[in-house]
Amino acid sequence: MSGRCGHPGPEAGGVARGIELDGLPAWLEPVREAAERVMPEQLSRFLPPAEGGRPAAVLMLFGEGPQGPDLLLIERARSLRSHAGQPSFPGGALDPEDGDPNGPGPIAAALREAWEETGLDPAGVQVFAELPRLYIPVSSFVVTPVLGWWREESPVRPVDAAETGAVFRVTVAELADPENRVRLRHPSGHVGPAFAVAGRLVWGFTAGVIDRVLHHSGLELPWDPSKVVDLSDEALALVQGDLEHSRVLPGGDADAS
Repeated sequence: MSGRCGHPGPEAGGVARGIELDGLPAWLEPVREAAERVMPEQLSRFLPPAEGGRPAAVLMLFGEGPQGPDLLLIERARSLRSHAGQPSFPGGALDPEDGDPNGPGPIAAALREAWEETGLDPAGVQVFAELPRLYIPVSSFVVTPVLGWWREESPVRPVDAAETGAVFRVTVAELADPENRVRLRHPSGHVGPAFAVAGRLVWGFTAGVIDRVLHHSGLELPWDPSKVVDLSDEALALVQGDLEHSRVLPGGDADAS
């Protein structure tokens, strides 16, 4: 979450927004259809508790760059106390001004946070779906992934270096490429999907959502889930494009599919 003050005004798209389906590119239709039918347990084994948790939202923003369909991601600043240096979707906790967490709040928060973190103009984003709420146990966030189409692109950059280290785009083709995919073993023992793309290792909650969206929308290509690396020197070697020199470990438990 950025420390940028204020909320985007109407000129920045800070108005009540809802789901809009018209005008999506054909390649996004499988994603939209998957979002409509997918169940929470098909996305993650970490589901929100019956009570409690802090409402949050992230923006899974699809665009069409020079290399084809892509996703907008950020790298969290390395000085942050939690998830430092980790690639993620733009997003954060809901503010009171965002509205009802059970209504328009998640969309408003996802667009606001993306504006605060990357400077993008929310007016150019067409929200076409929300995924079921998911849970991040370590932070107690109950997160709604908001899916958007970057209909009218605007310049993006890290707005606050204390919060955001980088803003970058990764093509869907790179994410689906089997050569860029492994499973990452966290020191806690949890094993989840990871992507070695754009000189970075995308893992954790963000990688889990990307993995499940690729799978359920039919964009996933066959890959070897037995390639498991530790979140340590092996992960660093992977980021540097040196997977063949990293120590491949036995597979662990797969996430829900």
